[in-house]
Amino acid sequence: MAFKERSGIAHIYASYNNTIIHITDITGTETISKCSGGVVVKSDRMESSPTAAMIAAKRAAEVAIEKGINSINVKIRSKGGHNDATGPGPGAQAAIRALSRMGLKIGLIEDVTPLPHDGCRKKGGRRGRRV
Repeated sequence: MAFKERSGIAHIYASYNNTIIHITDITGTETISKCSGGVVVKSDRMESSPTAAMIAAKRAAEVAIEKGINSINVKIRSKGGHNDATGPGPGAQAAIRALSRMGLKIGLIEDVTPLPHDGCRKKGGRRGRRV
């Protein structure tokens, strides 16, 4: 019996408020499974936690494996933009670790956070925000 390699893409959106794991086919057009931190925990403050991200990633991976996906490329995205050009939230690393523990082979891990090319002016005025 020949082992068939079926690939997918795991889009992980990790902000400081939530973590969303969305697994698509290799073209990125057809959704295979998706889950978020808000689906798996009750309280709002826990949505972005590594624990919630791990549980959400496990759920998404289970459905993907059921549908025949056995290897994935990971695209991590955080909020980005001009004012919030920070890194990904606390759930990103935990989600990747959970996906690999579920038995999915991970290819490349890529950061696709949008970066500003000197667009809009930051708010706050000439002297900045005075506290």
